Amino acid sequence: MKPITVVKILLDTLMTFILLLLMAYNLVGEFAHILLGILIFFLFISHIALNIHWSKSLFNGKYSAPRILQTIAVFAVFFAMLCSVISGLILSHIIPIRNGLIISKNLHLIGAYWGFVLISFHLGTNWHIIIGVFCKIFKKIKNKFTNLITTIIGSAIAGYGIYAFIIRKFANYMFLKTTFVFFDKKESLWLFILDYLAIMGLFVWIGYYVIKLLRIHQRK
Repeated sequence: MKPITVVKILLDTLMTFILLLLMAYNLVGEFAHILLGILIFFLFISHIALNIHWSKSLFNGKYSAPRILQTIAVFAVFFAMLCSVISGLILSHIIPIRNGLIISKNLHLIGAYWGFVLISFHLGTNWHIIIGVFCKIFKKIKNKFTNLITTIIGSAIAGYGIYAFIIRKFANYMFLKTTFVFFDKKESLWLFILDYLAIMGLFVWIGYYVIKLLRIHQRK
């Protein structure tokens, strides 16, 4: 495996863990939330730099349905991240705008929850790359049985993700039906992360199979 591939996987893994901690605002505290937000911003810039070849090829080649969807997902993630960063800077008073706090709070909420979903979906649309990497590492044990097991596990995670999505009232925050995120301070941080990881798994699963179906349809 190329060193650059290892760096990308480690960077994306770190970003995923930080993203989960960012969603647990009241459980990690405001100061930690701000530091993690700054850190993920620089990691996000690093992610773009490491994938600069994608940006350079943006206007080259034919746009198939999978490529169109992947491109839309990337720009949607970028826009959501931009909303989160700008509103976060205002809420933390790094950008001194007093009259925009309520708007910024709502924008930060939308950016965070839509960003979480979009990042997960974006990861899913590129999940075949991760599968390819692991297939090279574990090619000796690759067979129909292991494929079946991983499919069942992935589907089970997605199924629990639906439950967590509903119980955690994720849609309420995405569509601003509720502008205040409820946190049970007695809840374990790791149980919170487990639920949100399952929600992430749900949208990774959706992204992966949507792209897979589009590729099957394209071949036909």
